[in-house]
Formats: sequence, structure tokens, C-alpha cells
Amino acid sequence: MNAIEEILQAAHDASSNAYAPYSSYHVGAALLLDDGSIITGSNFENASYGLSLCAETVAIASANSQSKLKHITAIALAGGKPDHSGKAILDEKASTPCGRCRQIIKEVSDVTNIDTPIYCLHVGGYSRYTLSEILPDAFGPKNLA
Repeated sequence: MNAIEEILQAAHDASSNAYAPYSSYHVGAALLLDDGSIITGSNFENASYGLSLCAETVAIASANSQSKLKHITAIALAGGKPDHSGKAILDEKASTPCGRCRQIIKEVSDVTNIDTPIYCLHVGGYSRYTLSEILPDAFGPKNLA
């Protein structure tokens, strides 16, 4: 199994840890680090919907808390309604990061100096995007200067 297949599998596995009692939509995220290690996260909902956390944000915050933010080289996502074990049942079309998560990933891209690749799992395999493809002309630190 190559590194991309590993993070896709890790993201799919992480979806079973989602806490999603309101949407019943389980998402797992996995970050590939430059040393080959993987950090995962899953969505965490809240009755006050605006306080919910997406899987990507959870994984990225975890990487940051481990001083590994600058070591992220790729991100993988898997999302869907849960099966009996809680793992996402993949859709025909890949689930992509929401707008808020795209902005969070922009910060990762600025820290790592790469156009972060994002791999999104679906029934037939996966789709690959770069941050600049899904968030063109993004707002970032340079806009604050």
C-alpha cells in the first residue's frame, strides 16, 4: 500500500470515530506528514451547530498541538452516512472540505509552502485536488501585510 492509499484508509477508518448525532454524516480526515506518519481526526458536532468541528480542523489542530503543522504534506477525507459500525458509507461523488476547512487548509499551505494536495475518497476510488484548485485567490497572511 502506498502513502496515499494509507492516508485514504486512515481517513475512512477515522470516520467511525465521528460524533455526529445531528447530521448523521461521519467524516474522517488523515494528514500525511513528511516522515510518513499519519495524524487523524473526525467530525465532532455540538447542539449549538456553529460550535461543531470538522474532521479536517480536528486533525490539523491535533498536528499543531504536536508541533507538526509544518510537516503536513497531504490531506485525505472520507465522508458519508454511517454503516452499522459507524464508518462512513462512501458516496458516488467525493466529499470535499467545506469553506471553513478550505481556509484552515490555506493556513497549512502557507506554513508548509506547498499547494496542499487533498485526496477525497468516494465509491470508485478518490479524487485529487490542490488547495489552489478548490480555493482560488485565497485570503491569507499576505493580505494582512
